[in-house]
Amino acid sequence: MRFGPVALNAAEGAVLAHSLMVGGRKLGKGRVLTAADLAGIAAEGFSEVTVARLDPGDVGEDMAAARLASALLPDPDAAGLRFTSPHAGRVNLYAVGSGIVDLDVDAIHALNRIDAALTLAVLAPYTRVTEGMLVGTVKVIAYAVAGTALETGCRVASGAVRVRPVVRRSAGLILTEPAGDKLAEKGREAVAGRLRSLGMDLAEVVVARHDVTAVAEALGRLSGEMVLILTGAATSDLYDVAPEAVRRAGGSVARFGMPVDPGNLLFHGTLNGRPVIGLPGCARSPALNGADWVLERLACGLKVTDDDIAAMGVGGLLKEIPIRPQPREGRRGRDAFGGNGQD
Repeated sequence: MRFGPVALNAAEGAVLAHSLMVGGRKLGKGRVLTAADLAGIAAEGFSEVTVARLDPGDVGEDMAAARLASALLPDPDAAGLRFTSPHAGRVNLYAVGSGIVDLDVDAIHALNRIDAALTLAVLAPYTRVTEGMLVGTVKVIAYAVAGTALETGCRVASGAVRVRPVVRRSAGLILTEPAGDKLAEKGREAVAGRLRSLGMDLAEVVVARHDVTAVAEALGRLSGEMVLILTGAATSDLYDVAPEAVRRAGGSVARFGMPVDPGNLLFHGTLNGRPVIGLPGCARSPALNGADWVLERLACGLKVTDDDIAAMGVGGLLKEIPIRPQPREGRRGRDAFGGNGQD
């Protein structure tokens, strides 16, 4: 592609680089100039105009953006996405339902290294999305891109973006005593809100004594495609009441603890083929915490491994929850860096 000012008699068929007002109407940038356009520009007193001229093999911005979007989504329905018609070299990708973003990160990096004019920007991996949410945008930055670069980009990025839909549609919740009525109700409401945001139902809530036998019995009769446990006293060990109750009921515990704060005191496992999440106390707040990341992945049918949870530490220092009984920064810690020392 060649860019720059040219005489009007050499500009027909070129792409207008900057918008112009001609005869009281706007000729927008990106317009392919016609003889009539050029006559109007000349009548305004111009002798030259800044344009982009495509070389043989170049592909115009809109066509290039449309082709790349089609390559990214060879089967849009299966990918849980739709894409818009191209405009000014841009095509947007939107979620058609609730789920989490699933990316071939290496393929997207490879695409964005091919040619600076050929770009794809997307949400971070595993971002939760809802219907109509913008997931990614294809943008051809220049007015055209070399056809060879476009062909390479379409090949390396094929199928690189999708939304994994929610496949588990309900969850049961066990609350244990002691937890005051207000605290228990707060937890119930926060969990129900989390499930609603994923398009899931809170199938049942069971309140049980805070001991292994009572929780194990409740687990045996709880309905829902997932099992959530929110204890009145925080789980503080792999063999504390809630994880031990999961094992007593015939299930298994995969891991206790995660490098996400708030959310450290989470455990997860399985029981009779259903995912189990032992929620940390911070799940009583609707604010984002580590439990959200685990819940979202399991609800969308993904496995959550030790490596997956270990990797959550990068970006895992989340916003503090104001009502947290033990904030990560005590007054003494803040005082060491210039606090006023007052209780």
